[in-house]
Amino acid sequence: MKKSLWLWQRHWKFASIVFMLQLVSLLALAQVRISGKVTGEDGEPLPSIAVQVRNTVNGAYTDIKGEYVINANLKDGSYILVFTGLGLKPQERTFQVGNTKTFTFSVQLAEDILGLNEVIVTGTSVATSKKQLGNAVSTVSAKDIQYSAATGIDGALQGKVAGAQITQNSGNPAGGISVRLRGPSTIVGSSDPLYIVDGVIINNDSRQLIDLGGYAQNRLVDINPADIERIEVIKGAAAAAIYGSRANNGVVQIFTKRGKTGKPQISFSTQFKTNSLRKKLPYNEYPFRFNNNDVNDLSQTAVTRYDYQDKIFSTGIGTDNSLSVSGGTDETKYYVGISSLYNEGIIENTNFSRNGLRINVSQKLNKIFTLSAGVNYTMSSSREIPNGGIQEAYGALTGFIFSNNYVNPDKDPVTGVYPSTAPIAILRRTNPLEAIERFDFRQKVNRFMGNVQLNAKPVDGLNIDYIIGLDNYTQTATGYIPPKNTTPSYNGGLSRRADATVLQMNNDLNISYRRKLNSWLESTTGLGGTIQYDRAYTFGATAQQLGSFGQTINNGVTLATELRTERSIMGAFLQQTFAISDKLYVTGAARVDASSVYGKENRWQYFPKVSGSYILSEEDFWKNSGLADAMPSFKLRAAWGASGNLTAIGVYDRFTSYTPVIYDGTAGYAAPSLLGNFNVMPERQREIELGADISFLKDRISLEFTYYNKDVDDLILGRTLAPSTGFLSRFINIGTMTNKGFEFMLKGVPVQTKDLTWISTLSYVNNKNVINGVEGNGVLPFSGGFGQVAAVNGYPLGAFYSTFFARNDDGSFLLDARGLPQRERGVQGPNGTYTAQRDANGQPSGAILSKVIGDPNPKHVVSWINEFNYKKFSFRMQWDGMLGFDVFNFTRRVGDNQNYGGLQGYEAELKGDVIKGTSGALFSIFENWIEKGDFVKLRELAASYLITPKAGKLRDIRLTLSGRNLLSIDNYSGYDPEVNAAGQDNAVRGFDFVEVPLPRTFQLGVNVNF
Repeated sequence: MKKSLWLWQRHWKFASIVFMLQLVSLLALAQVRISGKVTGEDGEPLPSIAVQVRNTVNGAYTDIKGEYVINANLKDGSYILVFTGLGLKPQERTFQVGNTKTFTFSVQLAEDILGLNEVIVTGTSVATSKKQLGNAVSTVSAKDIQYSAATGIDGALQGKVAGAQITQNSGNPAGGISVRLRGPSTIVGSSDPLYIVDGVIINNDSRQLIDLGGYAQNRLVDINPADIERIEVIKGAAAAAIYGSRANNGVVQIFTKRGKTGKPQISFSTQFKTNSLRKKLPYNEYPFRFNNNDVNDLSQTAVTRYDYQDKIFSTGIGTDNSLSVSGGTDETKYYVGISSLYNEGIIENTNFSRNGLRINVSQKLNKIFTLSAGVNYTMSSSREIPNGGIQEAYGALTGFIFSNNYVNPDKDPVTGVYPSTAPIAILRRTNPLEAIERFDFRQKVNRFMGNVQLNAKPVDGLNIDYIIGLDNYTQTATGYIPPKNTTPSYNGGLSRRADATVLQMNNDLNISYRRKLNSWLESTTGLGGTIQYDRAYTFGATAQQLGSFGQTINNGVTLATELRTERSIMGAFLQQTFAISDKLYVTGAARVDASSVYGKENRWQYFPKVSGSYILSEEDFWKNSGLADAMPSFKLRAAWGASGNLTAIGVYDRFTSYTPVIYDGTAGYAAPSLLGNFNVMPERQREIELGADISFLKDRISLEFTYYNKDVDDLILGRTLAPSTGFLSRFINIGTMTNKGFEFMLKGVPVQTKDLTWISTLSYVNNKNVINGVEGNGVLPFSGGFGQVAAVNGYPLGAFYSTFFARNDDGSFLLDARGLPQRERGVQGPNGTYTAQRDANGQPSGAILSKVIGDPNPKHVVSWINEFNYKKFSFRMQWDGMLGFDVFNFTRRVGDNQNYGGLQGYEAELKGDVIKGTSGALFSIFENWIEKGDFVKLRELAASYLITPKAGKLRDIRLTLSGRNLLSIDNYSGYDPEVNAAGQDNAVRGFDFVEVPLPRTFQLGVNVNF
């Protein structure tokens, strides 16, 4: 700790000296006037184009007429005027200040299709050209997501960010999304990145207030994608270090639309969509059933088989409407957007709706101060159908897979009573149609996100930003199961209500100073501090044995629970960048953080970073050779940094928290199972990345390549304690994790003519994850996968760890006396090792063994996007693929079993193709249910036509037909290899247990601009 403070003091003193020298460098300057006009390739004026004198802070933006004026104080000498705009290729003009003090430059800007000159905002620093960065940062524009047909922002990002694995876990109308940037970064915590919207650190928890079978919504679903201007994704610790203890998983910065100088711009869009089931499971159609499970009795009875899926799934419809107005003057700019979404699911009686209002206003107070404010209010609601799954025994799809499909599931037309579809009492589950028709599960969210930002530019080069961010939402979930139903555990009825009220605040002060020190050296110094606070109040109440009517919890015997948490975070950073001859850039930074989650001795943490980039193509030898024609741009970059993680330990887990109880009317306390630990430290990640950014053939092709190596130390895991301690476990820092891999993005323009443009983008990531440091026998099982998923030393996180086939020396199955396969037995060793044993008859003996039988982490994630623009027609196609991973098909394990047999796999036993009892023997051999999950999907397909009326106030009308998840090329026998029954769980991945499959979506839209 003392060393960290000493390093911080040294950095602070050095920065202060540099800062003062830069301020003193303000000398007598000459008054210079620069003006002109900026137009596009079509000759139309371009507003809001940034025009800046390079290496100075003198600049301006073009007005609605495309005109600009800069009044600057400059020394005599040579300068470069730079014209930049979002999505446009920059242009430069050189001028000499001396006897001449007035200059006029008019330019025409072309579209920057490859994004080689994108401007990046690292959140706590000044805007920087992508060419100058020493680390990889991905950007996604509004244009990239407008045809995605996705409900939320995270879903729209799928396939568009190199180095990211983005998976939709459920096909529900607001199905949750998991985002992994360069692999997982923790074991028991969350690996989702830090999300920042217009400077507001927002909450993206996936709270399961009531059990819906593992399914949960991400709170990013509360943000309307139509309000987004662009998204920046910071993937590595080297780039995210200045965000400190919350940045282990990367950072996603979302920038919403803002007003531009000019008359009001009105935009209205409306979409109509349909959602349908892409693939049904083959079901058992054999017209006979066994009379019993006696393996020696082969007698059968004729039955009628029913296709339950036709009764459970339907085609859902939806609408999505957005209206926005934006505009402003040089002093005042505004953006107002309202939206309304309604989306039905593919399971009957499921839907999600979202209504929102966003306002962004910017007011220039005087020459120094600008005040900005943003408000976003969202009200969403959903009708849910639970699937039970991992924790509960109720639900629609759970009932389907646990049913004997020779039972007619329809309710009795006279009594209205639904029959039990699993007649064996001990194996009873809910009738799926009753779950759809009689159960009532809902969620509602009211959310407010707001920010106020004061910007000051008191002197040339000095920029001061103060931001207050607020994110506050209330989520309410209710569940009702009426009395006298087919559930195995709630025949008397069930009523649940749970509420979560979440508040997050961040106060950030960021100061930057940019100055040209001499003709070849430019300095940018940034420093800042943050104070963050968040709290969460949750309350839940459950009632059973309900009365005959009424859904509220006071209609039965009630049990209530409550939890309140508070957390505060403080941090400060210092960053220094030197630009040498506009081709070599070196950055060093340090951040210190403190969080109330940890004990005083380990509360303060230090996170350094260093990065550099070298634009080799700016060298004279490069420019004056044939290399400049073959590769106009060639940049090498390298970065190293550290960041932290706060998600692996609860707010109060450092304490030994006793639970209040009432016994015989007397208040008391019960000892917890978890022993506190004040010495736990934050998990810490160190990463090195090396890469290159290259363009070819006169900037027609670009390549971005990055190799990374991330080491995570001090992983927080639960250590099992001796019974004599009185506790079961304790959190300690013992684990390690490594992610190694590389990513690249290749983007090109194969065809570019006056009428036709073809843009093709290929991205790829290869990641290898390994865990070590798990104590005991080196295996840590996770409850979210029925104990069949674990962290195992030497293997990736979430490996499938369970029973496997006993085999002969030649690899064939070792069968028992009846000729059935069986589990391997012997002596279990550490880290999943084992020694098989045989008895005198050559049969397995000893304890039942387990080993790693599968890996849910894809080795290859690839995306290929093609865009074609011909005159006013546009066509876009995106293919996504995940290869080299396994899926645990728990759905097939149940559906093929003799006790239920609703899937086609059980027909072989009924027909006598295999021995009766085979399904029972295979049921406990989990290796049998591991399947390859490799898939390639047609994720997005869109065609549009632009109409530009020559009269009236309409600017243009765009008609669009798009689709999502239209086709999946895979050999997986389940619904979809992409879904996950454990929702957004960090460790349990690739676990398929009747989760709602991803729907095939078609969308017809109209966008009108005035």
